Amino acid sequence: MKRRTMPVTTALAATAALLLTACGSGGDGDGGSKDKDKTAGADEGSAKPKKSADPSGAPAADQSDGVDVSLPESMNLVFDWDKPKDENEAAAMSDAANFMRAIYRGVDKRSAKDDAVTAYGTGEGLHYAEVQINEWIKGGWTATGTRRHYQATTRTGPNGNSVEVAFCADTGKFYGKEIKTGKILKTKASAKDFGFYKIAMVKYPTGRGHWQASKVFVETKAKKCQ
Repeated sequence: MKRRTMPVTTALAATAALLLTACGSGGDGDGGSKDKDKTAGADEGSAKPKKSADPSGAPAADQSDGVDVSLPESMNLVFDWDKPKDENEAAAMSDAANFMRAIYRGVDKRSAKDDAVTAYGTGEGLHYAEVQINEWIKGGWTATGTRRHYQATTRTGPNGNSVEVAFCADTGKFYGKEIKTGKILKTKASAKDFGFYKIAMVKYPTGRGHWQASKVFVETKAKKCQ
């Protein structure tokens, strides 16, 4: 792994274990594929999307529902996937990407309460985002480099208001950076660079196609992503 020092890695693993228990998505080697008839997090979103206090600083492509999800040039989040044909699944996938952007925007802004975080996370999904951001803040780190997301799939829940978005993430070129010294933290590449995510996206009842992450499952050292 080349992005963080051990304390953050340990925190991520602990959080993943907590969320695995909470979601009940299954920690088996197939990433919970035995539970194909059920989508995790079929509950409704609760947090109302907030507009950024100053969204004008972000390019139009980095804005959704008036929320600024822009990132500094040093943080490059790549989403190498094709959107599904289903309109709801495409919107949920797009906002799952915004949820990931929101986490690292929170890291950059040094705040787990950034408008983007509270707009794209709710319930356990919001808790996950806050824990991740606060670990970076506690360690005195920001992030730099490229984080790639790929092999995405979607699955609609029975009520039509929830979509499970699953994907791989490669963080092998995404590094931690000490804020005080500017030192970039690197370690040897390993299986820890690869994670498999399942995010339960729930539709916020605005009629504007806004989706929020309500649950997150993370499989670390994911062989399916290597």
